[in-house]
Amino acid sequence: MDGVIFDFNGTLFLDNDKHILAWNKISQTLRGKGITEEELHTKMNGVTNKYIVRYLNGGTPNEDIEALYSKRKEEYYREFCKADTKNFHLIEGAEALFNDLKKRKIPFTIASASIKENIDFFVENFHLDRWINPDSIVYDNGEYKDKEAMFFQAAKNIQVPIDKICVIEDSLAGVKASVKAGIQDIRIIDSGHIANQLKDLKSVKEIGNTMADLHL
Repeated sequence: MDGVIFDFNGTLFLDNDKHILAWNKISQTLRGKGITEEELHTKMNGVTNKYIVRYLNGGTPNEDIEALYSKRKEEYYREFCKADTKNFHLIEGAEALFNDLKKRKIPFTIASASIKENIDFFVENFHLDRWINPDSIVYDNGEYKDKEAMFFQAAKNIQVPIDKICVIEDSLAGVKASVKAGIQDIRIIDSGHIANQLKDLKSVKEIGNTMADLHL
């Protein structure tokens, strides 16, 4: 392991409930019903907003609707985050791990399906620039086909070959993208309760509930 790429939502910040609340509001508007937690984990986590909105809109492509509701969902999401002051913090062990990686001079960054407004929100509120150059963070700017492409860009940003990268993920979509990218060291924060689906995957080296459970 020469470098680390962190997913963010559900990995560094436990926020599945906020996404459910926000997507529920969008889903009620688009299809007259809310979403299930299963849908969040199987159809949404690790997927860009464009394709989530398309899914909620019956699978029909519509760029105007996708742009509008993607932006609106994230506005709802940030409101829910700020309202829950008790839980608005990085996951246990994250800061200690960041400090340890910095001490060991192991480069790391974030690859997230979040949009820029959310990344800026996280950087500002969690003071991520203490550890990570914000310019190295990869997010959904509309240019990436999928999370696999984001991993390649993130690895390039920290100047580490993809096969020397450790990825820390929480979603099946993120794990599948990691495997497709050729990443051989995957660690899981099991906020989505996917551990039993990964037990036979050799590239998954460790599964924990907090960053303190991982041994990089």
